[in-house]
Amino acid sequence: MVKLFQLRRKSLFGQILDWMLTPLLLLLPLSVMLSWVVAESIAGRPFDRGLEHNVKALAQLVKTDQQRLLFNLPAPAREILRADDADTIYYQVLGTRGELVSGDRDFPLPPEEEKTALGDMHLRDDKLLGANIRVAYVWVKTDLPKAKPVLIQVGETLEKRSVLATEIIKGVLLPQLVILPLVVLLVWLALGHGIEPLNTLGERIRQRKPDDLSPLEGHYVPKEIAPLVASFNDLLTRLKDSIATQKRFLADAAHQLKTPLAGLRMQADLAQREGSDTQELKKSLQLIGRASIRATHTVNQLLSLARAESGNTSIARAPCNMVEIAQSVIQDSLPHAMEKHIDLGYEGVTADSRGVRILGNATLLKELIRNLVDNAMNYTPSSAETPGVITVRVLSDTAGKVVAVQVEDSGPGIPVAEREQIFQPFYRALGTEVDGSGLGLAIVMEVAQLHSASVNVQDASPGKPNPGASFTVRFQNTLA
Repeated sequence: MVKLFQLRRKSLFGQILDWMLTPLLLLLPLSVMLSWVVAESIAGRPFDRGLEHNVKALAQLVKTDQQRLLFNLPAPAREILRADDADTIYYQVLGTRGELVSGDRDFPLPPEEEKTALGDMHLRDDKLLGANIRVAYVWVKTDLPKAKPVLIQVGETLEKRSVLATEIIKGVLLPQLVILPLVVLLVWLALGHGIEPLNTLGERIRQRKPDDLSPLEGHYVPKEIAPLVASFNDLLTRLKDSIATQKRFLADAAHQLKTPLAGLRMQADLAQREGSDTQELKKSLQLIGRASIRATHTVNQLLSLARAESGNTSIARAPCNMVEIAQSVIQDSLPHAMEKHIDLGYEGVTADSRGVRILGNATLLKELIRNLVDNAMNYTPSSAETPGVITVRVLSDTAGKVVAVQVEDSGPGIPVAEREQIFQPFYRALGTEVDGSGLGLAIVMEVAQLHSASVNVQDASPGKPNPGASFTVRFQNTLA
């Protein structure tokens, strides 16, 4: 049940409304408490002034006569002091020796630790006969020699104060309680209007045709939605590129596989002819084998190109030793090089040298070097009498944090006019009869770009009849 609840789709409207109204509803009790405290403070001020007035009136009745303390409170004044419909009023007058001169005997005394100045009016909260009271009191100095001050206190219960505070709270909160539903309604309407651009944007997306990958117009959306539109447009661009890559891959695969497959079919038909002798059948089978090898090579090249084109930043990356990868490619290519009488070798730094490691994908980097070596072997003339030479080098510049992989051959070289075109898929150098798919250097460029590397091609031995070609791939930010 909990999982089902957690999987429910959340409403953006509901979440924003919750975040707006929840604090408002939670702060309402706090507002009531604060208003009550403020109301009690406001309600108590006039009654405190009344208590102070009564204390001052009683203080004026304190007299001295012939070394005696006199206090005469007329009966009418006592009745006026006691007369109150809501609260009970108490008073007390203590003489110079702490004796009760007049008033209530049970009246509580001020705190002993309190230091008071003569004639200063003081207020405190206290209890009398189990009831909470508010007390005003003053210490009055007399003319009697060496006599202590006279204490005069007046207190009253808190009924009138509570009633007045309640009335203030009602006057403050009732309008708020009336306005609160209106506030909720206005917030609801404003929020609905505020998220309307999201609904409009969603409707525009729903009305689009499936093949419409053009960017959304972001000029008329609020700036809070602009990043969402920008991200969506970026997704559309990447999706468009991905679809174009897939379409190009399918078209390239169909085009490149058509020739070897047609050859396979033709040789199979020839092998099935009536009257074919063993020699002709063997020749047809050899041609079939050669065509199948070419088709397999083309498929592998197409898959490598597709993997490199779609690699982007999501490929797995790890520290890669370029010397070890180059030597591994050379070892794998030696049987083919020996068949073609090509001298294939390695020069450069060792595997334990500094600055020969980069952060990349070992499989793709191996594919890059393998295609450079295969391209060199395809275009390097060689025989047992005059063997061709292919040299693979790994060079390291620790100061500049650069590692370079160089593949150099002794072939006819590449004309300057064609050096930019050779990296395009299916481009073949003019005037050559080399068997290949035309994808090797395109794969090299894709893998290099994926690793933020540069590819440079130049003559290996300028000025010679066969200047050869030298391909150099430079990788930046090598690891220590």
